[in-house]
Amino acid sequence: MPYLDHAATAPVLPEVVDAVATALRETGNASSQHTAGRAARRRVEESRERIAGTLGAQPSEVVMTSGGTESDNLAVTGFFRARQAADPRRRRILVPAIEHHAVLDTVEHLAAREGAEIGWLEVDDFGRVHADTLAAAIAEDPQTVAVVSVMWANNEVGTVNPIRELAAVAHAAGVPLHTDAVQAVGQLPLDFAACGADALSLSAHKFGGPTGVGALLLRRDAVVEPLLFGGGQERGVRSGTLNVAGVVGLAVAAESAVGDLSSQSARLTGLRDELIAGVQAQVPDAALSGDPGQSLVDGGPSRLPGNAHLRFPGCEGDSLLMLLDAHGIECSTGSACTAGVSRPSHVLIGMGVPEDDARGALRFSLGSSSTAQDVEAVLAVIGPVVERARKAGQAAAARRARVAAAAERP
Repeated sequence: MPYLDHAATAPVLPEVVDAVATALRETGNASSQHTAGRAARRRVEESRERIAGTLGAQPSEVVMTSGGTESDNLAVTGFFRARQAADPRRRRILVPAIEHHAVLDTVEHLAAREGAEIGWLEVDDFGRVHADTLAAAIAEDPQTVAVVSVMWANNEVGTVNPIRELAAVAHAAGVPLHTDAVQAVGQLPLDFAACGADALSLSAHKFGGPTGVGALLLRRDAVVEPLLFGGGQERGVRSGTLNVAGVVGLAVAAESAVGDLSSQSARLTGLRDELIAGVQAQVPDAALSGDPGQSLVDGGPSRLPGNAHLRFPGCEGDSLLMLLDAHGIECSTGSACTAGVSRPSHVLIGMGVPEDDARGALRFSLGSSSTAQDVEAVLAVIGPVVERARKAGQAAAARRARVAAAAERP
């Protein structure tokens, strides 16, 4: 069965399974002082060193978390609260409206409960934040900016942001920058020291590691307020008993993914481009969302190598998804479903895509297990699937029109 949803979660690498299984056979709390505890601590610290070496960080900058959502929450909330405590004027959070909800929901919570003001950063038609856009937003009132958060690569459309340039702009105004790099690790060249970000979020299950474990790379001089309190683990920033086996799996996955980055990136780019060209040959009006991927950003691709995000006019994404699933092809839509009501992707809407076009979006995301046969399987059925989905879309549009007409009646 072709699995083209690596951006949601990637298959666990065999070497990770072996490493985690071995670690699970060992007993010991990494905070305990006895022999078993010290052995567990050693496994954690060795893994921390491997993660740091792989991602261009210092071991002391690797803060273990439960994954990308916690890392995003910790960075954004932690910076905001720390900066507010030091200077109450620091109330503005600058963020694009197309971030992952782990960031968006956090800033909206801070605005509703803690007096934060959200400054929405404009994006271009590809979904990219430009340095001059950030500079202008900061310049509106530099003394009030608490933190900037811009994702390294968008999880839906795959566009890569110029994090090094954005960090330089933020630092020139004395403002910390956080980047959600959950989609970037294992797909793009990534060096924490060189990128300039003050904090960087990552999650193991996006690049072949286990679920439920991740990290926040946090510069030693960065000051954040913790969200969790208790044992004071992880520099006092993230209390809680460490998931030793998960941390081991994270380290192995990161080394494997980054070590094979060059060849894997080239392979995935080829498959991605073949998929996009093949789909558009059969469905000429299918539109690619995001950066075309023909240029460089911060020394790497301008689009995630494994991301193909396409919009099919006249279709509902959910219909496309289920029709492909019936053919054994697993991918995802560009929309979120809340309380059973399908809604257009906030990312596409934030990029200026009309709502009707945004409804017919599909994201094919390739990774370590993807093959040419997977692409061929999609191309073998995409034409009839779109034709059938369009018929369903016409019926859905007619229903919406009837409901709207009924609502307007006195």
